Amino acid sequence: MKERIVLLSIIVSLIILLYFFQNHMNTPCAFMTILIFMALYTAYMQIAFKHRVRKQRKNPIEKNYEYKPYISIMIPAHNEADVIAETIENIAAIDYPKYEFIVIDDRSTDNTYEVLKKLSTKYPNMKYFSRTKDAFPGKSAVLNDALKIAKGEAILVFDADARVKPNFIKELVPALEPVQVGAVQARKVIINREQNFLTRCQDNEMAVDTHFQVGRDAVKGAVELRGNGELIKRQALDDVNGWNIYTITDDLDLSTRLQIKGWDVRFCPEVCVYEEGVPSYIPLLKQRRRWIEGSIRRYLEHFSEVLTSGDMSLRVSLDMTAYITEFILPVWMVSEVAIQSYRFIKDDQNWILSSMALSTLMCCFFIVALFYSLRKYVKLKPFENLIQSVETSLYIVVLWFPLAIFIIFKIIFMKNNMDWGKTKHGTTTIKENNINNKNLQDKKAEELIKL
Repeated sequence: MKERIVLLSIIVSLIILLYFFQNHMNTPCAFMTILIFMALYTAYMQIAFKHRVRKQRKNPIEKNYEYKPYISIMIPAHNEADVIAETIENIAAIDYPKYEFIVIDDRSTDNTYEVLKKLSTKYPNMKYFSRTKDAFPGKSAVLNDALKIAKGEAILVFDADARVKPNFIKELVPALEPVQVGAVQARKVIINREQNFLTRCQDNEMAVDTHFQVGRDAVKGAVELRGNGELIKRQALDDVNGWNIYTITDDLDLSTRLQIKGWDVRFCPEVCVYEEGVPSYIPLLKQRRRWIEGSIRRYLEHFSEVLTSGDMSLRVSLDMTAYITEFILPVWMVSEVAIQSYRFIKDDQNWILSSMALSTLMCCFFIVALFYSLRKYVKLKPFENLIQSVETSLYIVVLWFPLAIFIIFKIIFMKNNMDWGKTKHGTTTIKENNINNKNLQDKKAEELIKL
């Protein structure tokens, strides 16, 4: 009910604002104001990033490789028999002196547990257990159960399809050392990028996400955890009472609660975790639906705490507020274009051309961000970069805009069903290409990262 009230209040405020602009001002002014704000904020992040790079060139900050906390790696596995053995083999090869890894069979109906039992004899630092069929569902509940037996000073979470290089922890853990840092997120890369159009767009999506996460990190803003490849200080986890079992996006919810408590979340683009992209549309739609719903609900749930927190920094608050517009903007744009189109059909005074032009300008803003991101993180040739920037922008508009509008409608009018929406791992193409073979995996990783 709290989420509905907050969201309804935001929607009513938006309608009042639209009405005001529609009847008392030139409506494109509203869009132009948002565009200018987005452009200025993006420029601010980019300037902050460039300044940090120049500063580090003059006075390099060396990583403290002597900081070696004991790490507990957690890998939730729900019906992951197809991929979990290769994942465990990959994780077991990590070159770090002090770690354990805990694999949790989460109510699986396949032979995941049998695979874990067999592998436990091969890897002595591996713990495993199976959750009962009536256990509370969701990744957060799985991680909280594993936390009870974990010995680590820090917790590293991987998905069941994760692949990393042996030096992953060695390169990531120094970023966790500062007292105020509660968590660190590695960069996510799609390992089956070239499987089809959707997986390619998802990897491009990850690249632009990296671009904005780097910017948010540069301004010490509200960097977000991404679930796979997140390293969390045990002290910080205890401070927020672990994971929230009533959320469908454990990572985003944890990010917000850590920041409310005053903990910094950092991002490390030079350290990568590789995962499978979703190769078909319907499963991808379900995955993104869960991401969007979980992201919106965490803002609504913690709305009052964000406003009243005495521990959250002003920069994090402003950055978080700026990114809330990514969910409001689709509703605003669609509403504005619909209203202007109706007025055009009725032959009333309208701003249809201006609204369409500004909507196109908004799309161009994201195309430019994608072009920059792909040039930096994927290293495409200029013409190919432009083509993929345009097609990925269309992919984002087609996928995210309708889903954001649907989720807003769902939160207001439908029951919260806590649908975790598991993503299927272990696609046929990856198996046929034996992508999990370590040598081929490392070669593919080098091709994708190119930092």
